[in-house]
Amino acid sequence: MAYGFSEYGGPETQQFFDVPVPSPGPGQLLVAVHAAGVNPADWKVRAGTRKDTVPVTLPAVLGREVAGVVADVGPRVTGFAVGDAVFGATATGFGGYTEYTLLNTASAAHKPDPVSFADAATLPVAAGTAYDALTTLDLAPGSRLLVVGAGGGVGVAALQLAAARDVTVIGVASESKREVVESLGATWVASGDGLAARIPGPVDAVFDLVGGDALAEAARVVADPAAIISVGDSLAARDLGGSGVERRRTSAVFAEVAALVADGTLDPRVAHRFPFAHAGDALAMVESGHTSGKVVIEFG
Repeated sequence: MAYGFSEYGGPETQQFFDVPVPSPGPGQLLVAVHAAGVNPADWKVRAGTRKDTVPVTLPAVLGREVAGVVADVGPRVTGFAVGDAVFGATATGFGGYTEYTLLNTASAAHKPDPVSFADAATLPVAAGTAYDALTTLDLAPGSRLLVVGAGGGVGVAALQLAAARDVTVIGVASESKREVVESLGATWVASGDGLAARIPGPVDAVFDLVGGDALAEAARVVADPAAIISVGDSLAARDLGGSGVERRRTSAVFAEVAALVADGTLDPRVAHRFPFAHAGDALAMVESGHTSGKVVIEFG
């Protein structure tokens, strides 16, 4: 059983449907899914806005990240065995909102015992994006980082990872997410028109998750435009002198991020858990744009 969409469009295209249990190919793992992360990218793929970068075969299973237990291994798999608890990014053509899915071993990692399946399922997309962005920026302790869109899953991870590097963080978010931003040690700045005037002093880098006018305003207060990284609009960031985020999605990176969760440095902040039968409600919550913390679908 899987949950996905039958054609590009709105939530009305979403449905449950039967899918065969896939067979793992060379270098692949068949995983019995215990938890799947829910992200804005999921509904954007369904809406058809990612056609150029995320090709799908309809009907398509939603979701891009899971945690579970290895049920079978394909040829030439090393380092993983049936029964291992793992997490990772789903293989091309396979989704996460399903009872069984495939992971490439290159994009899978062992789940540390202290990390729950729900927490692990949120790491490949949001926390992984934040981790890769901060690794690229490589800010020195004491630097000032502006995070635009600090209240979402990627932003919340970025605030924590930056703080662990002794970087001073200014987080731009709506009033409803002020408490979250400040609870993570960042200085909150209200989103909206005239953003640049509200940012206290120049910053050394910008990590943008919104794009549009917010990115343009943020670019006015950064000392070096090359230190602008955007997930919200990578093309606009390049026009301003910055770049997009180069995602690695490797076993090594995922293991490093999971280790930060295990040692308490990073809290994925899973705020909402939905049973698989309510997968549509989970995605609707994320699509509303008003969630604080991560949303997870749980199986079994």
